[in-house]
Amino acid sequence: MGQYSALSIFKHGLTGNSGWTRAWRDPAPKPSYDVVIVGGGGHGLATAYYLAKEHGIRNVAVLEKGWLGGGNTGRNTTIVRANYMMPGNTTFYKFSLQLWQNLSQELNYNVMMSPRGYYFVFHSPGQGETLRRRANVMRANGIDAEMFDRVETMKRLPHLDYSPQARFPIFGSFFHASAGTARHDAVAWGYARGADRLGVDIIQQCEVTDYIWDAGKVVGVETNRGPIRSGKVALAVAGNTSDLASKAGLRLPIETHILQAYVTEPLKPIVDHVIVYGGAHFYISQSDKGGLVLGGDLDGFNSYAQRGGLPTIEHTLQSAKALMPSISRVKLLRQWAGAMDMTMDGSPIIGKMPVDGLWLNGGWCYGGFKAIPASGYCFAWTMAKGEPHRESAAFTLDRFERGIQIDEVGAGASPKSH
Repeated sequence: MGQYSALSIFKHGLTGNSGWTRAWRDPAPKPSYDVVIVGGGGHGLATAYYLAKEHGIRNVAVLEKGWLGGGNTGRNTTIVRANYMMPGNTTFYKFSLQLWQNLSQELNYNVMMSPRGYYFVFHSPGQGETLRRRANVMRANGIDAEMFDRVETMKRLPHLDYSPQARFPIFGSFFHASAGTARHDAVAWGYARGADRLGVDIIQQCEVTDYIWDAGKVVGVETNRGPIRSGKVALAVAGNTSDLASKAGLRLPIETHILQAYVTEPLKPIVDHVIVYGGAHFYISQSDKGGLVLGGDLDGFNSYAQRGGLPTIEHTLQSAKALMPSISRVKLLRQWAGAMDMTMDGSPIIGKMPVDGLWLNGGWCYGGFKAIPASGYCFAWTMAKGEPHRESAAFTLDRFERGIQIDEVGAGASPKSH
């Protein structure tokens, strides 16, 4: 938006923005590309951007069956953090957080990154020691982390329930200062505009229905807008990974579950940070519009429905009231759900598939939104150079065959889903 002054934006607003040009082109698909990326969410768009910018591979198409960011990129709670402790995860999410911190400048597009800090409140000495271990691992890897006792936590988060009647008494908190939130759709739009300006074709309303084969190799895709051939086909399709992989004869270690989120009516500022409730799987932040954004556990069934069920709504709202009784009369404004690809160890898959010509970026579980910059950067590196980037080297598919899993249930994936 740098080409618009404040006065010109005001003038455009008075005319219904009738003079604004498109942020990215709307091209018809070409017969062939060097790379076709299936999925126009954050991961697919970031991959296309870094392929073009870092590796000079610009004959690239991003195919999206709906609209950009209409999948999980627009169906999450926008939390950005790097509080991981397992080898493979720790430095990857550190790298992603570093990219987030300069992403608005990188894209010349305000992604509204807000490093407001992330608190995890704990309810027993044992839970506190577990978080202390995580904090020590983070600090050893150059990631900020602090531990606070009950008194300091009460000063910092006075609106929580510290009464004798609290369902889970708060003993203290873990604090990750550089974590925060970002604007989900702005991330998709920023990467889309950046990729488009580097020559990438972004093609919406283009659904992939099958693959084009030649001597056992994937050499393109069949779409509702005709066949498109490609030297490499990359999947970055969030909840649809298993479906598209099965069309290539692959059965991946992935289950698809629904993860719901909610937002309340707008309030004056009350929650300055992201807060996670250690007594139940619940987290809360406040949006720039004033709504409280609430998240909870997965629905306990496999589904692609993007709706979710009432038991999880009840669980999430009970948790909200237990943590912050003062919001018990606040009205819920809306609810949404994302389709989460859950791997068996809670960590993603990035790399070449056993099928020649096919590449995958998926299985992100809870970690998808916060990973977008590093995911795109590392996947682009992997496709361009034919080998994993050092920060994503642990995320290859063959780790399941070798029995080397990155099992970090405590940072997201729910045990009951596996």
